[in-house]
Amino acid sequence: MSENLRVAVIGAGRMGMDHILRLHHRTARAEVAAVVDIDPTRARAAIAGIPGASAVTDAGEALGSADVDAVLIATPGFLHEDILHQALARDIPILCEKPLTPDPASAWKVVQAEEKLGRRRIQVGFMRRYDAEYAALAGIVRSRELGDLLMLHHQHRNAATPAGFTNEMLINDSVVHEFDAVRFFTGEEITAVQVRIGKSTGNSPVGQRDPQQVLMETESGVLADVEIYVNARFGYQVSAQAAFEDGIVSIGADTGPLVRTDGRWGGRVAPGFEQRFSAAYDAEVQAWVDASLAGTAEGPSAWDGYATAACCAAGVEAQRTGQRVPVALNGKPALYLS
Repeated sequence: MSENLRVAVIGAGRMGMDHILRLHHRTARAEVAAVVDIDPTRARAAIAGIPGASAVTDAGEALGSADVDAVLIATPGFLHEDILHQALARDIPILCEKPLTPDPASAWKVVQAEEKLGRRRIQVGFMRRYDAEYAALAGIVRSRELGDLLMLHHQHRNAATPAGFTNEMLINDSVVHEFDAVRFFTGEEITAVQVRIGKSTGNSPVGQRDPQQVLMETESGVLADVEIYVNARFGYQVSAQAAFEDGIVSIGADTGPLVRTDGRWGGRVAPGFEQRFSAAYDAEVQAWVDASLAGTAEGPSAWDGYATAACCAAGVEAQRTGQRVPVALNGKPALYLS
């Protein structure tokens, strides 16, 4: 029997393939046991060069295999709920890409199902928590070396959006990361969300309003704002600035060599999230594998997935109405209090 964590990857699209390569080439004590995709040709292509891995089209088949110890879910979010419940029924470790599920009602059902197991099995893929700069800022907040955290300012910029990227997806697919980041930095729940929409870029598709400003309030009164700009053209940029009583901390500045030549100066901007957060993804998956082999679960929990789904629901409502919308949360189960 293998001493590695044998992982079934559900979904062999852009994110799934990235994780398959990560598990096979860069993750210690892990191996790809199976790849599931509705397209059998894509599933077979995904396991090329991975000895012993199987390609199947049904998640239930992979989850029922004795050769599978854990599951990594990288399908579109609307497919997550059923796979999560199947994996919880088998009581195996789960790494689920965000969102946990697309809405708070279904996410709460997943929380309840995990609670019945009496232990955590789910880690949600909010990879920014594993970014070195995000972790450093969280450490400064917790140490209080600069006094209390007062405000957070976030910028989330993409070069362009794929076809069919709606206004709601600006919240559900993009700002969802800032909802989790604010909760991660503050250690508090977000209590209300407001969305302001002003002048839109001519580069956005018809019907999409871009950029937008998202405003948040936390339990202690920390205010946070996000500039979400998904057709910024120049590249991918995620940054944040935190205002403390005794100082300001900024993270996410462009890195790399600063070149001066031919009357110009500058560096390079990451083309996409895979490049910007590559090291964070590596650290995230390694931490999940290590915890799974140790019989524990760490990192963002099913509760975090549920709470961010509730924030997204409030954000979409605020986007639609222009009003300040309270975030509705059920009581936090004891399983997630420690």
